[in-house]
Amino acid sequence: MESERAPYTTPRRKTAVTGSARKLKDNAADWHNLILKWDKLNDEGSTIANKIVNLGINKGSQQQHNMMLEDLEGSITTNTEETAGHSRELEEECSKLLAVVDRMSRVVSKMEKLVSTGKGVLELEMFQCGAAGRLTPLFLTWPTALFVEVSAKLYEAYSQELRLKQAILQELAHTSSPDLSMVHLSCWLHQPYMDDSLRLQLEGLLLETGHRTL
Repeated sequence: MESERAPYTTPRRKTAVTGSARKLKDNAADWHNLILKWDKLNDEGSTIANKIVNLGINKGSQQQHNMMLEDLEGSITTNTEETAGHSRELEEECSKLLAVVDRMSRVVSKMEKLVSTGKGVLELEMFQCGAAGRLTPLFLTWPTALFVEVSAKLYEAYSQELRLKQAILQELAHTSSPDLSMVHLSCWLHQPYMDDSLRLQLEGLLLETGHRTL
């Protein structure tokens, strides 16, 4: 009787990346994943912010309409039940946007830890090799200091963007001007502190650490 064959498994490919190189390679992957998460949250927040703006504009229009009727008829004709429902919906959407901003804040906190890890790798290298650093790069061409520099630039941009999001959150539901509301909405969507150079630096980071190939 033929003996049963053991199930075939593909052997794991061993990697030579260890120590400081491993930490920087993992850091690069974490940057990529955190930025993807941020982008998803930004899209989610943009949808909610757009709804808040529309609700605010509709609320303002309803208030103007009620004031006109009051002037014409000499009595208050506001539909309190409709107004209360409208305000409740606006409050719910603001709570949803607050939850999105809170999650964005946690993403930025994790980015800060990546910067700290990179600085730790650089400090260890300077301790071992002196201020000039190692003679050969850990990966292709980047000196270790460049990893720290790129991480710091990414973190600073996302920190500024988070502060802008927090400011928009505070203002959005209380802005009576439709034009100003649209400015807030545009700032949320287009993220003025993000530019093409940041994406290029991220791609360079991924390419240098082997997560991207030419």
